[in-house]
Amino acid sequence: MILNRRQFLRSTGQSTALLALSGFSHSALRAAGSVASAKHFEVVSVDRTTVELEYRPVPLRAMSREIPHWKYIEICDVKLRCGVTGTGETMLYYTWGVPSDDDVKRVIGKNAVEMMWDDSLGEGLQMGLFDAVGRAADVPVHALLGPKVHETTPLSWWNIDTSAADMASDCQEALRLGYRSYKTKGRPWFDVYKQLELATQAVPPEFKIDMDFNDTLLTAEQGLPILKDLEKYPQVDIYETPIPQSDVKGNREIVDQTRVNIAMHYGTPKPPVVVQSGCCDGFVVGRGATARMAAGRFCEQVQMPFWLQLVGAGLTAAHSLHFGGALKQAVWPAVNCHQLFKNDLLTSPIVVTEGKAAVPDRPGIGYEVDRDLVEKRKVPKPESRPEPERLIETTWADGRRMYTANNGKVNFMLTAANQGKYPYFAAGADTRLVPDDGTSRWRELYRKAREQGPIEA
Repeated sequence: MILNRRQFLRSTGQSTALLALSGFSHSALRAAGSVASAKHFEVVSVDRTTVELEYRPVPLRAMSREIPHWKYIEICDVKLRCGVTGTGETMLYYTWGVPSDDDVKRVIGKNAVEMMWDDSLGEGLQMGLFDAVGRAADVPVHALLGPKVHETTPLSWWNIDTSAADMASDCQEALRLGYRSYKTKGRPWFDVYKQLELATQAVPPEFKIDMDFNDTLLTAEQGLPILKDLEKYPQVDIYETPIPQSDVKGNREIVDQTRVNIAMHYGTPKPPVVVQSGCCDGFVVGRGATARMAAGRFCEQVQMPFWLQLVGAGLTAAHSLHFGGALKQAVWPAVNCHQLFKNDLLTSPIVVTEGKAAVPDRPGIGYEVDRDLVEKRKVPKPESRPEPERLIETTWADGRRMYTANNGKVNFMLTAANQGKYPYFAAGADTRLVPDDGTSRWRELYRKAREQGPIEA
């Protein structure tokens, strides 16, 4: 008898060990078709270039409000002794690991085959090593990971929380470009009911919408009425982290009382605890190559789906395709966020058809970086995360008006929400960035909001 996902979780009472990863060796390279000697894989140089990308108009309105710094991408070119160069990229201010000068020094003179599994190197450098090894061995990255189990892999469109009108517009654009899934944030400073009402009018029932609450529903008791109201839309498919992931009992209660899949970031609670308790239906998997492969093997053992969440521009999305091709349970749409940008730095776009993209079979990552665009968008690397002044206005149907200012922390609005400083998912909520018009009123509102947290005015 084949158990469905929730039956499996509820029937198992045993912890599950991770499958051991079989390291990719020189013998494996030879088996994959490479006869190059080991010295040809020696890293001889690493060059890094920072670019500042442009957001598309719709995400520009949202990203400028809370996370304007995502537009800084570092290109990492890794040259091998054989003359081949591989390329990776790092979203400098949102990633699992940023390569440092010391990381670069560590790989110089070393064998790229041995170094590419070292997650401590950071995203762009590790990605560049994989691309270089694949190109030198004349095999695609997925061949370095193991057998290809999927010819195509699903991708999701992404945007941070937006106005209802912008969410509907973005869903339509995603649908037009072949996507069948849209992921966004559920936040108390927007009316989630209005967002879904408008967005679902713009797309057919088979187009899926996933909403990440990042704990903001607080508890199962508070959140379930909202979750059950929203599930009436057939497009609603996944709720991510509706309440704190450490609340195993509360999350299990949500799983039991909603038809919508519940996703958690892999690692908290411990994966065996998740399996034993049935507190979610699947995972969000990211981190470095070794960690994500281990997570993928675990999910294969316990028959749990997951999506890959590797965030960056086009090269990151292309790299992610290979892991989607190699990991059996990577069946939920991957979140890469490259759709945010006017140009994602690739010479040719990743084509999505009926929600899926082909897993590349060309050597390395299989996509090329637009070097002319890199040169055009090149900027000095910021000394620290850019933090422009932002004043944000939130209004509600009852006339309440609140102002929030950035305070040097990335999740300044999310933190305030989880501390109960905004009305709890109240009707008519809408939020906008208030441009600095140079007036003393703007300056005073900004000062008070920054010093005191969200303020009513």
